[in-house]
Amino acid sequence: MTDTHVDAVAAEIAIEQRHLDRVHTELAKAGKRADLVAVDGMSRGRTDRTGDVRDEEMSGLFERDALVYTAARRLSHLENQHEGLVFGRLDLEHGDSDGPSDREIRYIGRLGVRDDEYEPLVIDWRAPAASPFYRATPVDNHGVIRRRVLRSVGDEVIGVEDDLMVPQAPDDMVIVGDGALLAALTRTRGQQMRDIVATIQTHQDEAIRATDRGITEISGGPGTGKTVVALHRAAYLLYANRRRYESGGILVIGPSSAYTAYIERVLPSLGEDSVVLRSLGDVVDVITAVRHDPPEVAAIKGSLQMRTVLKRLASRQVPDAPVSLRAMVGGLPVRLEERALDDIRRRALRDRTRNQATKYVRDLLAEAAWRQVREGDRDEFMDSFDESLAVDDFLAEWWPQVDPREALLWLADTELAYEVCRSVLSQGDAAALAHSARETLEAGTWSVSDVALVDDLSVRLGQVEEAEPEERSFYEIEELDGVEELQAMGSAITAPEMSHSLTPTNARERLLHGTVGRPAEYAHVLVDEAQDLSPMQWRMIGRRGRRASWTVVGDVAQSSWADIAEADQAREEAYGNQPRQAFHMTTNYRNAQEIFDYARDVILPIVPDADIPDAVRETGVDPIEITFGDALDTSRPDVGTVAAQALETLAQEVDGSIAVITPQRHGDAVLPLDGSHGGRVVVIDPLSTKGLEWDATLVVDPDAIVSESPGGARVLYVVLTRAAHRMTVLRPTD
Repeated sequence: MTDTHVDAVAAEIAIEQRHLDRVHTELAKAGKRADLVAVDGMSRGRTDRTGDVRDEEMSGLFERDALVYTAARRLSHLENQHEGLVFGRLDLEHGDSDGPSDREIRYIGRLGVRDDEYEPLVIDWRAPAASPFYRATPVDNHGVIRRRVLRSVGDEVIGVEDDLMVPQAPDDMVIVGDGALLAALTRTRGQQMRDIVATIQTHQDEAIRATDRGITEISGGPGTGKTVVALHRAAYLLYANRRRYESGGILVIGPSSAYTAYIERVLPSLGEDSVVLRSLGDVVDVITAVRHDPPEVAAIKGSLQMRTVLKRLASRQVPDAPVSLRAMVGGLPVRLEERALDDIRRRALRDRTRNQATKYVRDLLAEAAWRQVREGDRDEFMDSFDESLAVDDFLAEWWPQVDPREALLWLADTELAYEVCRSVLSQGDAAALAHSARETLEAGTWSVSDVALVDDLSVRLGQVEEAEPEERSFYEIEELDGVEELQAMGSAITAPEMSHSLTPTNARERLLHGTVGRPAEYAHVLVDEAQDLSPMQWRMIGRRGRRASWTVVGDVAQSSWADIAEADQAREEAYGNQPRQAFHMTTNYRNAQEIFDYARDVILPIVPDADIPDAVRETGVDPIEITFGDALDTSRPDVGTVAAQALETLAQEVDGSIAVITPQRHGDAVLPLDGSHGGRVVVIDPLSTKGLEWDATLVVDPDAIVSESPGGARVLYVVLTRAAHRMTVLRPTD
């Protein structure tokens, strides 16, 4: 690089620095204005009024709260945007060949900033005026001469990269660098996902800005940017239709807690904090599950056959409940035997959920008791029945409020499991469910697959009511398995949350902590790694998106759910009859060509029609294979020693993040490597790598990964496509 070129680059950086300084000056003013709004809002709530009526006081408090909320949101946005706030610049030329040229400069950033005269200093990346930054190409330049990406650290510009959109740059225009995209691809990864807002490509921008009606499906192979395109789409929808999506909410669902931790920075960095991030293990509010069932058990729990099992479970008698009612009511003996009680239970559940049928059940019991005694005045008898403490005690045992988690734990009884699974699942599968429920009780933790079953039972059983239920205004009919079930839509009374200062003393208390509420519904649902969802998980998410638009991201070749046809059936039921649009990503921006070729050779024999994207970058370094010994082979070092040595080499070759991806059988041996090399290293299981990426990966025992994982070689394919720059594979000696 010549001195002249260095000077030219420094001059261009200085130009951009002056503009960024001006932006930060305006931001400081905006921050002070937001502070003043907050102070003014608080003062309005403290204004002394003599003789004001309560309505005026409430109006003043509402006005204050609105001002403070608005100011707090603005301050939050301002504070979150200082890193890379301004990331792009467009040099445009207006006019035509026959008229005078009119050149315009637009700066693009994560939010819009204006000066005192309300002239735009930065245009929000989601605004229509910013779209040429993503859509301009040399073939269709949208009037753009030069597209520039600014690289900043805090409030300092450290570099620029230009893309020229015309055959020849004007004489007075300097072009810097080799192109913004490839420059971004060579950067190291961190512990959280970076947004791609500065390097969005045309086909990605089309998916981001597509209409928000119906279902938007984004497909593509590994590394094609599906996830970040979907997240940027969420931010765009909030910008384009804020009233709908901010009030109705956007739910983002990913495969694991590791995934949600990885992506949680992206949306806030784009100026949005009104999005709910959930993993499949914590979709139900009071459950946080990270434990995975063995593949064969997960396959049972995820199958649509569980609908019948859970339907039977929800309608059966509570274990150990009394089988007859014997009481003195108004001086008269009442005896209702098991057959009469079974008939009452069936009648009560015909058009009500169990937890909402308690009062109705008491009325049915009273009617049955009166038909039996038929002595004295009927109204007096019915009043006595309603006030009877003996009846209260009986109902508390025979018809208690049933927590859906408690109902699922009933399956720990093998005989009960056989009964509810008869003619639906094999005895072996029923025994596996019973064994899994007992393991849950022993561990005091739910599995990820359990969460969808709890959610299904919560709808079938209805909201748990810890107090006398309020009068409901109306009921919502939900069709499940062809049977109309009623879900209370009034304001259900829920038990207060357990104090954080209370520590559950045993496994059952931990499992039943809190109260399962009705599924919340959202205006938009975004599902990532959709190919991994079981049919029961699709049903769980569908309950939250009945009136929502959807963005769904996936790649069938990476699926860990074996029965794709059954999952597709459940997906279609969740979608309903909404219109569809599809976008396909074909370019692998993540993996070096050498790494992806290695992964491609693994998946194509298993999935010949796998969606294979084109990798755009080469490093000249092929993945390395190293062997290790086991307990029966002392001629080679053990897996822990070999992994530590291989990790030392990788740490010298890359500056960024490194993952050691290991099957369960080698977990204890390599776990000490977690957090090593200055915190750059994470030890992680194969399923938790979904949606994540690192600069380098150390893959331990691929054959064991296949044997331990649902989806087998498809999960290994995921594992082998997580590295951007380097990959080392450890295999046991033959």
